[in-house]
Amino acid sequence: MGCDGSRRVEPGSGAATIRIIVIGATGHIGTFLVPRLVTAGHEVIAASRGAREPYQPHDAWAEVERLKIDRINEEAAGSFGERIAAVEADVVIDLICFTLESAQHLVKALAGRDVLLLHCGTIWVHGHSTIVPTVESQPRTPFGDYGIRKAAIEAWLLNAARDETIRAAVLHPGHLVGPGWAPLNPAGHFDSTVFTTLANGDELLLPNLAMETVHHVHADDVARAFELAITNPERANGESFHVVSPAAMTLRGYAEAMAAHFGKPARLGFLPWEEWRKTVTESQARATWDHIAHSPNCSIAKARERLGYAPRYTSIEAVIEAVHA
Repeated sequence: MGCDGSRRVEPGSGAATIRIIVIGATGHIGTFLVPRLVTAGHEVIAASRGAREPYQPHDAWAEVERLKIDRINEEAAGSFGERIAAVEADVVIDLICFTLESAQHLVKALAGRDVLLLHCGTIWVHGHSTIVPTVESQPRTPFGDYGIRKAAIEAWLLNAARDETIRAAVLHPGHLVGPGWAPLNPAGHFDSTVFTTLANGDELLLPNLAMETVHHVHADDVARAFELAITNPERANGESFHVVSPAAMTLRGYAEAMAAHFGKPARLGFLPWEEWRKTVTESQARATWDHIAHSPNCSIAKARERLGYAPRYTSIEAVIEAVHA
């Protein structure tokens, strides 16, 4: 029974309301996920620090219960997990878990309850691309703090699910795109003047031969994937899934497609990495290196077959919407 005396509903049963808490609800994914869940008829609790509003307005937010909670401070006090568990949700969606200790804290509070935990991972758990497109079963060789931490969380959570400590699944998005924030650009960083350069028909310098890849995904397609995991809990439990666009793009192909969209020929120049990095700021060079060193190119076959995932946006379509917004 719910805390209000209502009857609980098994996710995916096809029955009425499911009680869902979304942690990090007003971020990139939550902006699209929360309205989707409300529109589907679910009871939604949006947990966040309350520091910002969603990236896009939607009437559905008026029907959402807000829970103001500071994860870092509450975890330090040992109370975060218990506050989430006290909501008595059928589904917990964790969009902002970045350490293994944080995941373990939450699972300890939820263990033994009839709940489905959905964790937001990242395709960077794979590290350098080797055999492409990368599938979920390939060995994890992450590098960089973010990828290493996320890979550790994924391994621990899926083991906990297989040990029946908790029902859990991990969804791995690519480079998130949506109206309201700057998309990863064809130079591998986030300075939007790159798009202005292409729109003006000016020369854009790219590193190496620009054959490295990036793999975007519209935040609403990621939101849809979480929704599908809720409605297919037995297919999701104990598994990880890539949730990206249908295909990755090379930096060169990305630049050429954007130039064509602006009605301009792509005027591209190429420099070896050590020369190219001197043409941008140090922070831009670091961002580009992270992206080209990973060069993600991930398969969505598993998510399509097990969950019915069918992204609405190609990479370039998602970026174009974000650029115009």
